[in-house]
Amino acid sequence: MPVQLLAPRLATLAGKTLACLWNFLFKGDAVFALLEERLAAQFPDVRFVSWREFGNTHGSGEREALAVLPRRFQELGVDAAISAMGC
Repeated sequence: MPVQLLAPRLATLAGKTLACLWNFLFKGDAVFALLEERLAAQFPDVRFVSWREFGNTHGSGEREALAVLPRRFQELGVDAAISAMGC
């Protein structure tokens, strides 16, 4: 398998669109609400695409859910993603 380089880190979240991805295993709904609130306070023009837009990124539909992300990110103008939770 070829080596895939990581995307460069964003210099700032100001004016960026962030996708929120959740694996439905912990309290991501509550965590993302707090995270969005805090990030929006620091970067008032940041925009979030909810985890509801993407559905569950874990489990039996994981492969399909992840396969469509690049296209969905492009359609939605996503600059970066926050992928969470775990237990």
